Amino acid sequence: MSNTKPGLKGGARRDYYDSEESSVDSKQIRISRDSGIYDDKRGYSRTPSTGTGVTVETTDSKKLIFGKDENEDRGNWSGRFDFLLSLLGYAVGLGNVWRFPYLCYRNGGGAFLIPFVLMMGLIGVPLFFMEASLGQFCSSGPMTCWKFAPMFKGVGIAMVLVSGFTSLYYNMILAWSYYYLFVSFTSDLPWADCNNPEWNTEFCADKLPLVDCATRTKYQNGTCYNGDKFIGLWNDTMFTEVTGHKRVSAAEEYWTNRAINMSSGIDDFGQPKWQLVMCLMLAWIICFLCLLKGIKTTGKVVYFTAIFPFVVLIILFFRGVTLDNAGQGVYYFIVPDFERLLDAQVWKDAAVQIFFSMSIAGGGLVTLSSYNRFHNNILKDSLIVCVGDTLTCIFAGFVIFSFLGYMAGQMNLHVKDVARDGAGLAFVVYPEAVTSMPGAPFWSILFFLMLITLGLDSQFAMLETVLTGVTDQWPHLRQHKTIVILLICSLFFLVGLPLTCPGGIYLLQILDNYVGGWTLLLIGFAECMCLTYAYGVNRFMKDIEVMLGFKIWLVWKILWMIISPLVLLFIFVFTFVDYESSTYGDYKFPGWADGIGWFLAVMMVIPIPIVILYKIGYADSYLSVREKLSMLTSPSDEWGPALVKHRKLVTYVDDWVLDPWAERGAYLNKGYSTPTTYASSRASSIYSIPGFKAKSTGELSEAGISRITSLTFESTV
Repeated sequence: MSNTKPGLKGGARRDYYDSEESSVDSKQIRISRDSGIYDDKRGYSRTPSTGTGVTVETTDSKKLIFGKDENEDRGNWSGRFDFLLSLLGYAVGLGNVWRFPYLCYRNGGGAFLIPFVLMMGLIGVPLFFMEASLGQFCSSGPMTCWKFAPMFKGVGIAMVLVSGFTSLYYNMILAWSYYYLFVSFTSDLPWADCNNPEWNTEFCADKLPLVDCATRTKYQNGTCYNGDKFIGLWNDTMFTEVTGHKRVSAAEEYWTNRAINMSSGIDDFGQPKWQLVMCLMLAWIICFLCLLKGIKTTGKVVYFTAIFPFVVLIILFFRGVTLDNAGQGVYYFIVPDFERLLDAQVWKDAAVQIFFSMSIAGGGLVTLSSYNRFHNNILKDSLIVCVGDTLTCIFAGFVIFSFLGYMAGQMNLHVKDVARDGAGLAFVVYPEAVTSMPGAPFWSILFFLMLITLGLDSQFAMLETVLTGVTDQWPHLRQHKTIVILLICSLFFLVGLPLTCPGGIYLLQILDNYVGGWTLLLIGFAECMCLTYAYGVNRFMKDIEVMLGFKIWLVWKILWMIISPLVLLFIFVFTFVDYESSTYGDYKFPGWADGIGWFLAVMMVIPIPIVILYKIGYADSYLSVREKLSMLTSPSDEWGPALVKHRKLVTYVDDWVLDPWAERGAYLNKGYSTPTTYASSRASSIYSIPGFKAKSTGELSEAGISRITSLTFESTV
């Protein structure tokens, strides 16, 4: 008697899947040069892929030959390091430089590295590897990779929405960087002193110097006078408490009163600032030019944008550690305070930093890896990027805090009084630090070039996620990719114009807090649960082994099924328990502004339940709800590798559909099918399904449901 499981077609049911079967053996892999992507008459734009000679497979090894696309329909990375550098550039972004060092200082210095490294191992590496493997295995972006469980396609739509909205404000940060880069091409930096009546006020630091008032007259408002002549402040804290005004650095006044012309609040929005409009336009033009040919152009651009920031960081490191008082800044960064490890907030900050630093759940990892060759060693690439991201965070901390120590010494303040994160570090603290250095314009130019190149890689990946989502959903648009990316960039530029207004900084803060906040945690949790439980972690592990050619460790299964979901759930719950209204500096947002943020956040994730309900309602009416759920959480026939020569390697799924596109009558592949029309193929296929019973009996077995999935249910969402 056969011991094969019934009804295991391309969409084998996970509960029928035999987890005890032996894993894929690399010795079973044989040469296959069959085409497998077809030209569908219904506009799917599938052209035969001539993969011959691109991927050479033997019984002992696999050799990837670059220079010619393996998948000509979608394209592949041109060079061996195109993908690795793109992935590294996507993961290593602005947060590594302006967020991690501050978190490390705030959460116990060197002791923070313990939860940080631990969280990298528990959620960073596992989820990064999972998402990248998904994209490589099915050669699909976040919108179309859900054929393993069609009901959860809304998760992919949510990924694209988050990437799209995040790219809106991320490019505004790049626009500010372009602005500062341009104004740095001068002999004297404009924020070097307080002698600019156009943007400096009477509270500028140079006009309120800190003095020793021992032999002069002290007043209770913190001021010091020599007779009737004002000398300075003997106590700036007292001055702030009594007068309600703060002593502000020249760099901060330039940022708030000149660069962004910041208004008093989000309810005072103002008109777009033309200089920022031009910088934003430049930012989107650069994105358009670099994505003009898709990964063929971005794959080359990243050789500069991914490597240059590390060159600048090394230069800034050697300059920073030679500055006066740099050691004091480094001391604050690395000296551990182990008592802070007992604080749950420290662990939450470490987990959140890992999750967002690694750019998990934004769809970018699926997008970038979907252009890989099928047998690329995605495990090795994932480990390299994760280790590189961790080391970059730590190294950037030494760079930033050496400059903060120097700045604290120049201003006669403690390091804790000058330490900031985010825009405050990039556009206030560092510009202030370089003003007293010899050759200040040079160091300013170098720093903002580093910020731009750090941000460009992440921006490219987010925009490529949107582009891939569109072209994968509507493949006939691939031949018009230039027009599509032009329309996307133009639309995003217009939608992003409010960010150039005086109140734009407040809108950007709302977007950052809500669009790119807990929404990613929820999407990441949903993605993890779908792959491990809906699809089946055992089958997913064997899918990965087919690509790699060797078995992967059992620890991945434990991480994906138990540890990573629990950590994500902890962060998600803690985020709401620890929720506070949005603030920017001393400004507290009104309730309606947070309401807008919540509305946007819900809009990011609402596709998940909407698509689930739509799919259930759209499925065949004669099926029960249980049968619909069974069908919609089973892989369709088209799920799996994009090329037939790679689908032949999937020997661990019974009744596997080798050539689903030919079976649909879209293309005649004489090696696997005979001439047939789509209608007759569809009808005959349904009635020949193992386990199918006539409709008049009112029964339909799960085997039949699994087989009908792609024949009676079109993914139209």
